[in-house]
Amino acid sequence: MKKILLVFSVFVLGISFSFAQTQVKPGVGINFTNITGDGADAKGQVGWQIGASVAFGEKFYIEPGAFYQTSSFEYVTSDSAPVTDATYHGIRIPVALGLDVLGNADSAFGLRIFGGGSTYIVTGTSSEFLDKDDISSPQWGVFAGAGLDIAIFYIDASYQWSVTNIQEDVSNIDLGNTKGFFLTAGLRF
Repeated sequence: MKKILLVFSVFVLGISFSFAQTQVKPGVGINFTNITGDGADAKGQVGWQIGASVAFGEKFYIEPGAFYQTSSFEYVTSDSAPVTDATYHGIRIPVALGLDVLGNADSAFGLRIFGGGSTYIVTGTSSEFLDKDDISSPQWGVFAGAGLDIAIFYIDASYQWSVTNIQEDVSNIDLGNTKGFFLTAGLRF
C-alpha cells in the first residue's frame, strides 16, 4: 500500500510541476567520501560523478537527477595490515527541494539553497577486499547544499550524510556510514 501511495504522490507531483518552469542540467563533478566505521582508519579520496538533473519550478523547485558516481577511500585496519584502496561505483539518484534566494530560474545570476534525499545503487567495485555483494545496495542518504547560477552555467556544492551502512555483514570489519562533499558544475537549459 505504501508503494502505491508513493507512486501516486510522485505522479501527481510530476503532473503539477510539468506546467511549471523546467530546466535540464547536465553536469560533472568530484566528490570526497569518508567512512565512519570502527576498527579501522579510513581516509576519503577523490571520486567523480557525471549525469543530469531536471529542475521544475521557478522560485521554489524540485530537482530529481541521476548520476554515475565513483566513491573511493584508503583503508588501514587497526592491526596495521597493508593499506588498501577501496573504490565502488553506481548510480546516485538525488531528489532536491530548493529555493532561489537571489534571482529565479530565468535569471542570468542566481543563488540557490537546497536539500533532500538520495539513493545510491551500487553496480560494482574495484577493491582487493570489498566485493559488490558485500556492499549494501541501495544506500540511502540526506543532503544539503547551495548553488550558484551564472548565465547558462551552474555550480552546486553539497554535503551528504548516509543513513545506511556501507556493508550489511559487519561481523569482521564495520565500515560504517559515509559522509561526503559533492561539487558539481554544468550547463542549464
